[in-house]
Amino acid sequence: MIRDLLSVYDQQMRGVPSSPPSGVSHEQDGPVLRVVGEHRGLVTGPPDLGVEGAALDTLIVRQRDFFAARGEAVEWKTRGHDRPEDIVERLVKAGFQAEETETVMIGLVSETAAEPVLPAGVVLREVHSLADLRRIAAMESEVWGADMGWLADDLSARLSTAPDDMTVLVAEAVEQVVSAAWLAYRPGTEFASLWGGSTLASWRGRGIYRALVAERARRAASRGVRYLQVDASDDSRPILARLGFHAVTTTTPYVWAP
Repeated sequence: MIRDLLSVYDQQMRGVPSSPPSGVSHEQDGPVLRVVGEHRGLVTGPPDLGVEGAALDTLIVRQRDFFAARGEAVEWKTRGHDRPEDIVERLVKAGFQAEETETVMIGLVSETAAEPVLPAGVVLREVHSLADLRRIAAMESEVWGADMGWLADDLSARLSTAPDDMTVLVAEAVEQVVSAAWLAYRPGTEFASLWGGSTLASWRGRGIYRALVAERARRAASRGVRYLQVDASDDSRPILARLGFHAVTTTTPYVWAP
């Protein structure tokens, strides 16, 4: 089963959605796809790049230098089963540094969709306004101890460009955003992706994360989605495993910054 899930992931989820937000462009450079105009650049590609040695070094340096000329950081998104096997060594040689490794997990919507069970005093609400998206960014900034202000503009741009391709949810208690998560549909595929899910420290361990997964799965089911995909942190992985998600590979961002 894991092999089958990984195969369908590689076939349908390598790349980026077909409707980039305003100001974002997708540029093919040989085997890789370059995403320009987000808070930092992104480079992604197929499981096997089909280039090795000096040719791969040249490809990596070309992406780095493209974003260097723009004065921007760039993330090269790798997966644990990527080929050639020495791509990580070559990224590091070009000045890229690894960020936290996450686990790519896939769940069947039919097994995860359910009515959300929330703690007393907490409600879920779908949001669209920039004011609410800024509240999400402020909550995320508190959780991660970093300025996540860019997130509000990013979500707003995505909702404006393709409002049917994303659902953003907040969990609120006494009008305070205590958690937030979003569901990104992938038109033309059987997938939707789960993002977010960060929860304020004082509200963790009460089932809010599980409720947000259940609600997003329920909405995905109403759209005929078959699979849910998550890049899961070490904290989220055991929860998702208990909900029926399967670990199929890992993903590590390698980032170069000016």
